[in-house]
Amino acid sequence: MEKVDCIVIGAGVVGLAIARALAQRGLETVVIESEPAIGTGISSRNSEVVHAGIYYPPNSLKAQLCVRGRDLLYDYCEARGIAHARCGKFIVATSTQQIALLEDLHMAGRNNGVDGLEMLSGTHACKSEPQLSCVAALHSSSTGIVDSHAFMLSLQADCEAAGGVLAFASPVIAGSSSTNGITL
Repeated sequence: MEKVDCIVIGAGVVGLAIARALAQRGLETVVIESEPAIGTGISSRNSEVVHAGIYYPPNSLKAQLCVRGRDLLYDYCEARGIAHARCGKFIVATSTQQIALLEDLHMAGRNNGVDGLEMLSGTHACKSEPQLSCVAALHSSSTGIVDSHAFMLSLQADCEAAGGVLAFASPVIAGSSSTNGITL
């Protein structure tokens, strides 16, 4: 039986990010993936949206991690030339009754540390985006998109450069853990 420090099951975005972090800390890391390539499961259906952190309960851990993760993701993509864009988005009110909801989202986002939020009149929003039809809008300039496959390839490269190993077409059947690592 072979022993390693860490086994990560799944070579999607989350698995690769975890494996990268472990390998970069000097831990012997193996990623086990049942498919023949990275990112073929849930990560292949990723929307590729970089969320700003607007929708989470104010001051929640989820909101804090979303805002911090967004910034780290943009920095990582910029440093490695991974296609991404802070293209922003409009959240619109199509009736006056919905404006209060936008104002609540605006306040929640600001409380969560989301930068680049701006309430706009319908006229101003429609000038910025002529295809819109709204009475008001909340513009989130820190929302964006990312090439998730390029991101996963970069995570894989970082993991392998730090000594991590990926085992493809290797479904997990059984295993046991010990305090000194995983025994297969």
